[in-house]
Amino acid sequence: SIASFFLPNPEQTSTPAMSQATLFRHAHVVTDGTVRVQDVLVDGEHIVAVGVNLAEQGADAHVKALAAGAEVKDCTGFWLMPGCIDDQVHFREPGLTHKAEIATESAAAAAGGITSFMEMPNTVPQALTQDLLQDKYDRAAEVSPVNYSFFMGASNHNLDEVLKTDPTRVCGIKVFMGSSTGDMLVDESAVLEGIFKEAPTLVATHCEDEATVRANSEAARARFGETVPIAQHPLIRSAEACYKSSSKAVELATKLNTQLHILHISTARELDLFDNTKALEDKRITAEACIHHLWFSDADYESKGTHIKWNPAVKTAEDREQIRAAILDGRIDVVATDHAPHTKEEKNGSYFKAPSGGPLVQHALVAMLDMVHDGVLSVEKVADLMAHRVARLFRMSDRGFIRPGMKADLVLVHPNDPWTVREDNVMSKCGWSPFQGHTFKSRVHETWVNGTCVWDGRRITTSHGNHAGQRLTFNR
Repeated sequence: SIASFFLPNPEQTSTPAMSQATLFRHAHVVTDGTVRVQDVLVDGEHIVAVGVNLAEQGADAHVKALAAGAEVKDCTGFWLMPGCIDDQVHFREPGLTHKAEIATESAAAAAGGITSFMEMPNTVPQALTQDLLQDKYDRAAEVSPVNYSFFMGASNHNLDEVLKTDPTRVCGIKVFMGSSTGDMLVDESAVLEGIFKEAPTLVATHCEDEATVRANSEAARARFGETVPIAQHPLIRSAEACYKSSSKAVELATKLNTQLHILHISTARELDLFDNTKALEDKRITAEACIHHLWFSDADYESKGTHIKWNPAVKTAEDREQIRAAILDGRIDVVATDHAPHTKEEKNGSYFKAPSGGPLVQHALVAMLDMVHDGVLSVEKVADLMAHRVARLFRMSDRGFIRPGMKADLVLVHPNDPWTVREDNVMSKCGWSPFQGHTFKSRVHETWVNGTCVWDGRRITTSHGNHAGQRLTFNR
């Protein structure tokens, strides 16, 4: 059961006890584009020092004394990485908690080495007012072992609420420029232009052209009836639908000088919209790739079926290879999950009935590390795409790097400790994974959030009333 992954401590109270300093000894520290065997000293919520043999040779007397008295963790042979920051998740609370909850999905994130998440507004009710948005922050403060932020939702009818968003305390504004449920499709030109012109912070967009998707859906229905094969999904939600919407967003953002972040790029064609000649901090238009578009291709529909049905769709192997190339050359800036659980019963429906989305937070980092083993990218690049660049893009305070003064959000990974995904080790509430049956080569052994170990390799180690996660803040 999901509950078996939590390790309660009846002696804990709502106020955490003062913790002893922790010294990570002889780790392969992955940060700032390098991998070096070093020590990392953590005291309280922060990283105090990074260097070689801190307990013996610390130049600073305070560091040396603190290291000498710290709890020592021998990390020989392990990677110590900055905690991953996932800028796109759907944790389904409120209103859809039969699929997922903030508590269960943030726990799955911790088990996967994700120490901070940014969650989307398409819940029930949708986060279209500042009060509803605050309700989600309040809930996360009660239950999340990892750090959190929530996007403000935009619709055709709530521009006044959108403009109240505090850019220092909210990660961004989410705009659906394509199919969505309920009231969240923004398809009125005047409203869209108003959001892009006046938004007080970053605007993140889902880009698929609604008219194109509808026309393709009707053509598929005319051909197949209600039994449309899942292999038609990337033809219905086509490359043309993606490009038409993405190019419109880029054109509008360029015209109005919007800080635009386009989510889950799925096609090679869209890549020409993005620039890799500027420093990330100088870009006004950025892009994200997701794990499923880097891993799967349309050849996998035959074996995985609707379990790899996402919007935008997983497309061709050529699209996948071009997206991989773009995360290496800087046209795509960050990697995220678009974690979006549904129950097995829902996912096992026919094409039009099976919803799009699936659980990914627990397996995202190890999937990227499998690509390291396969020679696709380096572990330094993984840290850059999943931590450093996300922190830089969102201008996050004190996170994303292993440096003195940063919050101690850390992941201890054994690079060669294989394990197989099974239903009984899936932590998301939905109880399944598109990676089921796959053996990953690396394993997350511990996850630390703000200096607290929240995942010990077996269970979440914080109980109710003592959650390490904090609200993310932004230097804007």
